[in-house]
Amino acid sequence: MSVRSSSIGDLPSALDSEELAERIRAARPAVFLDYDGTLTPIVDRPQDAVISARMRDVVSNLAARCTVCVISGRDRPVVQELMGIRDLVVAGSHGFDIWSPERGTIEHEAASGFEDLLARVTSQLQEELGSIEGAVVEPKRASVAAHYRLVAPAQRPEVQRIVERVLEEHPEDLKVTPGKMVYELQPRLDWDKGRAVLHLIAALGLDGEDVLPIYIGDDITDEHAFEALTGRGLGIFVGDPQDPEVADRTTAADFRLGSIEEVEQFLDGLAR
Repeated sequence: MSVRSSSIGDLPSALDSEELAERIRAARPAVFLDYDGTLTPIVDRPQDAVISARMRDVVSNLAARCTVCVISGRDRPVVQELMGIRDLVVAGSHGFDIWSPERGTIEHEAASGFEDLLARVTSQLQEELGSIEGAVVEPKRASVAAHYRLVAPAQRPEVQRIVERVLEEHPEDLKVTPGKMVYELQPRLDWDKGRAVLHLIAALGLDGEDVLPIYIGDDITDEHAFEALTGRGLGIFVGDPQDPEVADRTTAADFRLGSIEEVEQFLDGLAR
């Protein structure tokens, strides 16, 4: 099935669409959520992205009504700690590490086998980026992230050069996924948030015709999930079209929410 692409500004609001409301009323929603930029604002330091008490309550209330899965680029235990909610399905490291409160770890074919490579690459990035003020290397279970939001604009090309040099040294083993002021180095495997969503739909028994999978996210990595749900679910992009970081982007999402506050409003409506 072909995947259409729309500019962010052309997407209809998920809060105002009667078409969306009708589809939700006619089905059993299963909600998949990104974390950073969707449930909590993007912050300068990753460890400061703690979910608000209000958003925590809304997500907990929704999880009592339907299946809710959080899919994040962060390590799974980190997401669980930041959220403070223990009864959600959580897929960390872009879906490499999946956990369910009922079943524990949910295995898949891309879940292991690259630990030594990532340890070496993490050490190399820490050494080479250590002299650049503001650069942050975030080790993860299934990837390593090089953040440059706090790096002076004049030095950001140097961060890019270092990341590209590391990739050139491991052309068969590593790939990079750009995000919001971050380079995410991952094993070169056919696995992403979209594959994780499809795996969860099957593993959790959400593939019936009465289920409507809804994915909500804001980042480039979320596009894989939007594309995966084309024709079988809905994608909702989070972001303001006037934001310079997203103004020129196109998306495979079907609807838009303009802010985290609107995400909270939308999820609260689903929970009622």
